[in-house]
Amino acid sequence: MKIQFKLFASLTDYLPTQGRDGNVVELELPERTTITQMVQRYSLPDKLVHLVLVNGTYIAPEHRSEHRLQEGDALAIWPPIAGG
Repeated sequence: MKIQFKLFASLTDYLPTQGRDGNVVELELPERTTITQMVQRYSLPDKLVHLVLVNGTYIAPEHRSEHRLQEGDALAIWPPIAGG
């Protein structure tokens, strides 16, 4: 299945090289891949995986290991952001 994988701010460095300029890459994944499996596959530090959206819908931390991605999904992940 194909999905869009988007990483923002400091997480952009974890994307494959071809996706770093636009912070998004299209990926071919096995069926039934979970959000947690994606985080592990790209070695994203747990403390930096803060805001997770699938197709614009927030996925709470306790549901990420069971949420299975589907064909055409857009998975977007942001680190914690501090500002003033």
